[in-house]
Amino acid sequence: MREVTFDESVASSYDEDSAGMFDAAVLGPTVDRLVELADGGPALEFAVGTGRVALPLAARGVPVTGIDVSAPMLDRLRAKPGADAVTAALGDVTGTRVEGEFALVYLVFNTIMNVTTQAGQVATFRNAAAHLRPGGRFVVEVMVPALQRLAPGERVHAFTVTPARLGFDEYDVATQRMWSHHYWLDGERMRTSSIAFRYAWPAELDLMAELAGMRLEHRWADWQRAPFTGESTFHVSVWRTPEG
Repeated sequence: MREVTFDESVASSYDEDSAGMFDAAVLGPTVDRLVELADGGPALEFAVGTGRVALPLAARGVPVTGIDVSAPMLDRLRAKPGADAVTAALGDVTGTRVEGEFALVYLVFNTIMNVTTQAGQVATFRNAAAHLRPGGRFVVEVMVPALQRLAPGERVHAFTVTPARLGFDEYDVATQRMWSHHYWLDGERMRTSSIAFRYAWPAELDLMAELAGMRLEHRWADWQRAPFTGESTFHVSVWRTPEG
């Protein structure tokens, strides 16, 4: 099993630190689109975390199962109202199998990048395909690497600068590794966190999907289905398994 990045120290404040992702303007379109893509069938969330997406999706009537490598994150999920509607399993998205055949597998909020090797990301796509029924969909929401925002020779891009929070992405373009460094001012105390990632371009993810037997069905710039262009900073991509 992979190293657990989201340990107790991260899990204890995860919802508060990611409060913007729980905003209805962000979460509402995400859940709306996943309901549509599930098309009445069950869904499996890779890296279910504290249930930010799984709980409102289940509340919309979609049967949801989740896998996460972090026991502390799952503890937070299980303590929330409505958690009994989500079947949660401790495991690694690169290889853990759960019972059932799903209409939808989804992996959101840049979490494919938490799998920090190319081989692991390929395995994640294959694991998603193995859980899908014929015609099922795998959905990934992830940033487009911000290399165009780096000056020649620079490695660091500031993505958040406020009086209470600083955030910097550090890139190694030779290995496609990156690290997100977070700093929060909490009263007179400064909290810090650094998380390792591996970034991948959309075309590389398409190849991973093809290796797993899936083909691209949609690529949008956001959950509202805005067109994906060369200026897009995020993408929501949908790959589909062949019909039976």
